[in-house]
Amino acid sequence: MQHVSPIREPLVTGGKTYHDITEDVCRQVEAKPNARWAAALAVALVGLAIFLWSVYRTLWFGIGEWGLNKTVGWAWDITNFVWWVGIGHAGTLISAILLLFRQKWRTSINRAAEAMTIFAVICAAMFPVLHMGRPWLAYWVLPLPNTFGSLWVNFNSPLLWDVFAISTYFSVSLVFWYIGLIPDFATIRDRATGPIARRAYAFLSFGWTGSAKAWSRYETVSLILAGLATPLVLSVHTIVSMDFATSVIPGWHTTIFPPYFVAGAIFSGFAMVLTLMIITRKVFKLEDYITLEHVESMNKVIILTGSIVGVAYITEFFIAWYSGVEYEQYAFINRATGPYWWAYWAMMTCNVITPQLFWFRSIRRSLTATFIITIFVNIGMWFERFVIIVTSLHRDYLPSSWAMFSPTIVDIGVYVGTIGLFFTLFLLFAKFFPVVNMAEVKSILKSSSEVKHHPHGTMHGTDKDSHTNTHP
Repeated sequence: MQHVSPIREPLVTGGKTYHDITEDVCRQVEAKPNARWAAALAVALVGLAIFLWSVYRTLWFGIGEWGLNKTVGWAWDITNFVWWVGIGHAGTLISAILLLFRQKWRTSINRAAEAMTIFAVICAAMFPVLHMGRPWLAYWVLPLPNTFGSLWVNFNSPLLWDVFAISTYFSVSLVFWYIGLIPDFATIRDRATGPIARRAYAFLSFGWTGSAKAWSRYETVSLILAGLATPLVLSVHTIVSMDFATSVIPGWHTTIFPPYFVAGAIFSGFAMVLTLMIITRKVFKLEDYITLEHVESMNKVIILTGSIVGVAYITEFFIAWYSGVEYEQYAFINRATGPYWWAYWAMMTCNVITPQLFWFRSIRRSLTATFIITIFVNIGMWFERFVIIVTSLHRDYLPSSWAMFSPTIVDIGVYVGTIGLFFTLFLLFAKFFPVVNMAEVKSILKSSSEVKHHPHGTMHGTDKDSHTNTHP
């Protein structure tokens, strides 16, 4: 006799069977691209073209194409770098930490969140490389044996720590994402009718057979990678925050940055996951897999992390006052009342006030409200990084050194272009890869109240298309 929870809604709705899950998820991969997908890809490719043009201008004419000056040496480039790294954090948290805590609601959203992490880190990595001025010498940041008079990296620099943190984060996230895709690639391989598709997915599935031994090793590797990825959720943005916290510049020299940056990264990452998944569930007709329960659970995480970020903002002001250092105090007063006051109050409105609407259950479960609020959150998180970087630099100790920053068309082009790059990669992923993890969704179907039964108790709808994608 099946037990049905009187409290929790099922994670898969619509009376789905194993066969239904395979059909619903594979439909988008196997069907020809539709007009909406093609239109979205065309817009993303325009953004990608803008990115390539802006990169060409930067490489050919130099960093002088950007709006930097002697006082504001970091601006949109590092702002965008930190913003993209933060967006990538939700994928690792959903796939690794929630896996270790056995949170079953992660199964429908982890695939897209992990893909988002990888694409966001690719976009983030563009900015430090371009900011080098000589990106063809980027390999100098690696501790490689060389003949340049024993040229060696500075291990005391947080910028070098960034290199190790981001590269490790990308590598582990990529392996974790791909391992999860292998069983689903095998299902598509077994269903493929065209010779090119069959060979492509056969190559991608690495000869997956779906045997008990294969599943056992799959589960073991997933847990090991989750264990490796979990510290990265905390360490990566901690190290990114040390780019600022280890300096002596007023507004940056503070020990609250590591936990504050980590909370902000998860905050913006979950907002971006929701923005993308609300669109994906509608376009790909996945409402039975990405349900209001998933949306509400993620909104609760946004309330928590948004509140932590709000407390951090208040704590920064308190510590500046309590320190008695007039330069530190001026840095924060200047943020709220100086020339960039509009950026500060946009940050406070989007990051502190707007997410508090999620305390209301009706708003937490409203797709329209959630979509709008998550966009505001990511606007606010971009302004947060801009405020931290530019307002701390633009007024130095000497009034004669004070300057304002204004982005150039190339600054804007690089930023808009990385958004185009991100959506180009995400759209290609959503079309040619299964956007929902079929194997993991099937593993929770038995605990859902939606599994169909014969009158005599046997289960309908086992996956007739492929024996490779059901757990033993």
